[in-house]
Amino acid sequence: MIAYLEAKRAGLFKKPHWANNLLAGIIVGIVALPLAMAFAIASGAKPEQGIYTAIVAGGISSLLGGSRLQISGPTGAFIVILAGITAEYGIAGLQMATLMAGFILLMMGLVRFGAVIKYIPDPVIVGFTSGIAIIIWVGQWKDFFGLNPTLGAAHFHEKVWDLIVAFPSVHLQTTLLALLTLLIVIYSPRVFKRIPSPLIAMVVVTAIQASFNFKGVATIGSAFGGIPQSLPEFEFLPIRFSQVLQLIGPAFTIALLGAIESLLSAVVADSMTNTKHDSNQELIGQGVANIFSPLFGGFASTGAIARTATNIRNGATGPLAGIVHTITLVFIVLVFAPLAAHIPLCTLSAILFIVAYNMSEMHRFSHMVRTAPKADVVVLIITFLLTILTDLVLAVNIGVMLAALLFMKRMSEAVSIKQQSIEELIQETGNKSLILPDNVAIFTMEGPFFFGVTERLMIALETAHTHADILVLRMENVPIIDATGLQTFWDLMKKCERNHTRLILCQVRPNILEKMERAGIAQKMGEENIIRHIHMLNVPV
Repeated sequence: MIAYLEAKRAGLFKKPHWANNLLAGIIVGIVALPLAMAFAIASGAKPEQGIYTAIVAGGISSLLGGSRLQISGPTGAFIVILAGITAEYGIAGLQMATLMAGFILLMMGLVRFGAVIKYIPDPVIVGFTSGIAIIIWVGQWKDFFGLNPTLGAAHFHEKVWDLIVAFPSVHLQTTLLALLTLLIVIYSPRVFKRIPSPLIAMVVVTAIQASFNFKGVATIGSAFGGIPQSLPEFEFLPIRFSQVLQLIGPAFTIALLGAIESLLSAVVADSMTNTKHDSNQELIGQGVANIFSPLFGGFASTGAIARTATNIRNGATGPLAGIVHTITLVFIVLVFAPLAAHIPLCTLSAILFIVAYNMSEMHRFSHMVRTAPKADVVVLIITFLLTILTDLVLAVNIGVMLAALLFMKRMSEAVSIKQQSIEELIQETGNKSLILPDNVAIFTMEGPFFFGVTERLMIALETAHTHADILVLRMENVPIIDATGLQTFWDLMKKCERNHTRLILCQVRPNILEKMERAGIAQKMGEENIIRHIHMLNVPV
């Protein structure tokens, strides 16, 4: 359900809801301001482009998304990916990749791909988010300490080494301002409970820098020339086929990460408010948001967990708060943009230090390492290390692949294939007069019959039916079968035919029987060899 329509139907735009949503929207708009600028700079874009992203994408997703309380905009999770795209293809390439990602997200929602995204395992999600947090943290050392490292290092460990080598050039005033920002962000909520701590820190440290004008302290003005006191104009992106081909990979990466982050944020909103989002509509809303964001000078956007939580904690009940958040940012740009030139970059870096710490989920990571099964811990560590040492795409792909293989292994181990004795059969049926000849072997199978268990079935039956004239396979507790399972039955029938063994299937579920009929197995076996219940077993003694 579209967030706007659902909220309107629920009466959330009526007067009793105005006050809470206006307050929540203003607060979350103020919170979004420093974050949007910080994420933009860290992604290789201009600070105003982060604000434009929050304005355009935040407003669209609030209206068209599947979660009525979601706040969207640039996020920390995107920094690693977007910075790499900007470095290789420039800001124009980043905007084109965002546009393409928007259409991919739109298609994901239209083909109802939202539910599939939910099945990415926790070890993979925690692994790559923690890895991204480390990269963000290290990436902010330069501006936090005022360093001048050697540029051009391609790999994470090389960048770390270059930063360490550059530490003797630490700029004292920059570092002190960054530390002051850090302290204010951490401790000001104890005093000012309703005022966002990043805003307090930014205002205080910016005022100090504007008053004393410390030499060597980089600011938005010195680095970017300030922020324009105007809104961006709509502009079509020049589309070149060769560029589109180059950006298919990055676009899919943005779309995948955007889908994961927005749906995780929507789940958090549901848990805080006891609501239920529409995952497919959320992908559609995020898709439209990412299509229009680059057309107004912005870049990639997704649901922001921290801003969504802030929105809810301050009393938001519907998308009106998201709309007010957008209007608040527009007002700030039109009225206060000239003042942004004095904001020190080290202040934004300090804010990103806090973002990286919160994003790292350090406690969840350590708890999973201590308590999760060893195989899951291996997936967690591999995803984490690959995110840091290689790239996010490889990390997520390998993490999901390992988790899928691990799941299939566990599923195959959960499948039970055991032979039944005549005594067990008599006890189950209650038929004490039941007599079966010695040349009958009865097996009971429980669990999904897929490619991961076919070998186990063949091994289990190998010895039994070598000397059996009749082989009965009970399948009452087999819920599904795949193509490999069907092929296994063809192989089993051929083997039974060679050994002159009669194969009988018992208690086959209708959905399984339908697939067997389509595959020609049922016709090949004959109706007399597919029985509804073990009571119907009639073999000569």
